[in-house]
Amino acid sequence: MKVFVAGGTGRVAQYVIRDLLAKGDMVAAGCRHPEKLEHQEGLVPVQMDLHADVRDLAALIRGCDAVYFLAGSRGKDLLQTDAFGAVKLMQAAQQAGISRFVMLSSMFALQPEKWKQEPGIDTIIDYDIAKFFADHWLSHNTKLDWTIVQAGLLQETPGTGKIELDPAHEGGISIEDIAAVLADVLTMKNTYGKIIMAKNGDTPIKEALAAV
Repeated sequence: MKVFVAGGTGRVAQYVIRDLLAKGDMVAAGCRHPEKLEHQEGLVPVQMDLHADVRDLAALIRGCDAVYFLAGSRGKDLLQTDAFGAVKLMQAAQQAGISRFVMLSSMFALQPEKWKQEPGIDTIIDYDIAKFFADHWLSHNTKLDWTIVQAGLLQETPGTGKIELDPAHEGGISIEDIAAVLADVLTMKNTYGKIIMAKNGDTPIKEALAAV
């Protein structure tokens, strides 16, 4: 497959790109600073600005088989990047005739009642507001074959290859493990139209996803 990854220089995206390339996929990595991407066979850096209009974004992704939205402003541009940038990329995918769309989100992003109850989430409420609108738009206002992966609090720790899905409470997850989840769901039709919440756990990733 030829896969477009928006936010290609991000922490999660770097692992997703690694995993997709290992599976034999071709990856176009969209980012503001493509020169920061290391040269890898099968990887094409693409200059991308999520402030662009939908038509320009559609031109960037046209010809791809699937799109990932992994971009994030880390609190610096929540409306234009994390919220509206995501929506514009969804619209661009539809314009370009690309049906498969995978988006990284935040655990309980669609459950505002939990934001002040869960330790950790209460510190990123503005981010969760942005993801609330992006997740809602993707799941209610598009006809894409979407999967939303809502991650627990990201940890820069070695991956374990094991997760817990749909937990009752927030928890951390290795960036490497959430990237593996994102890469694996790409071709799993049982994850289409599903919101997958994941944190560290005891179930092997492929086993957990197969049961979705």
